[in-house]
Amino acid sequence: MFFSNKNRIFVIVILIVVDLFIWQAIVRGQINNTELYFLDVGQGDSQLIRLPGNVKILIDGGADAKILGALAKTLPLQDRYIDLIVITHPQLDHFGGLIDVLKNYEVGAIIDNGRPGTVSAYADLEKTIVKSGALHVSLKEGDVIKYIDKTIKVLSPSPKNLKSDELNDTSLVIMLEDGLLKALYAGDIGFDVESRLVKKYKDYLGAQVLKVPHHGSKFSSGSSFLRAVSPKIAVIEVGKNRYGHPTKQTLQRLAQAGAAILRTDTSGIIKLVFDGQKLSIYR
Repeated sequence: MFFSNKNRIFVIVILIVVDLFIWQAIVRGQINNTELYFLDVGQGDSQLIRLPGNVKILIDGGADAKILGALAKTLPLQDRYIDLIVITHPQLDHFGGLIDVLKNYEVGAIIDNGRPGTVSAYADLEKTIVKSGALHVSLKEGDVIKYIDKTIKVLSPSPKNLKSDELNDTSLVIMLEDGLLKALYAGDIGFDVESRLVKKYKDYLGAQVLKVPHHGSKFSSGSSFLRAVSPKIAVIEVGKNRYGHPTKQTLQRLAQAGAAILRTDTSGIIKLVFDGQKLSIYR
């Protein structure tokens, strides 16, 4: 795995994380395909990427311990190692369950956007991270993670967005590239960040898979953004809520974009498997 960044500290991270990834792949054996899981954690976000070599990347962890049940349904009982955790932004419905993950799984490294949370549970998360001994690194727009021929590019937040009073707009937005496959994980961004991404990355945003931003909120998934991404599969992470997620407006825009809409509140855990040529859906 390789992190591109000007700071010298990242050189140290590179060496340690590469060793961890290679060693874990040797010990645990290989898987041949790339597997994308959208975990059912109720009204919250959590996605698991499982790469060949059994390298696991967990993006967010929902609000509470529901994540442990979702991981138990997804991974073998004896597999208690997660290579990388990505915390998109410090809101409880994205990081709360990671406290339980860190207490029950060994974790190699943790990535966040550098913004501290404002709720008391975030202090608990920070203490748990320190106790876990996992590497803890903050990334921003322009940083890149590489594992063999797989790439994860950080498209947001920009320095300006990172200072936003709206925590949703500080979300780490990442693009997974694996040969013919591109999957865009959009955190909780709203229209403003979407517009910025379209302006800066219009010719790059196209992806077969979109993790729909902000649980299908009416303030996200704008028409110009969806045209630029043009997803074949759009996954909404959502549970019972008082916000009306996903909204009719967003569902209409996703349908107009031609995306097959999948939802964790109706399908439970959603699994996509990419074999290098074909992307298959399992529900």
